[in-house]
Amino acid sequence: MSRALLLSRKAEADAKPELEIYADDVLCAHGATVGELDDTQLFYLTSRGIDRKTARSMLITAFLDDAIDSITHPSLADMLRPVTTAWMNATPNAGDL
Repeated sequence: MSRALLLSRKAEADAKPELEIYADDVLCAHGATVGELDDTQLFYLTSRGIDRKTARSMLITAFLDDAIDSITHPSLADMLRPVTTAWMNATPNAGDL
């Protein structure tokens, strides 16, 4: 599954869904999603007293963590976590993107 999160109006993502066919099963899977942060999730967090910038940062971090969790090579996943944290900290307007 290909997933992309667009963080600015100028952002683009080219998703190319491919079929994944399981040899011994009569099942296959495919899919691709491209989108912005979910307004419903933003509303939920802001209605709980979290400011919009922090809510956006939380959702971006959750998206990145979900992507890292899907990596099957543990040492690569462990290496990427601090990189994404550093990116979020080094991008002062990450919550405003």
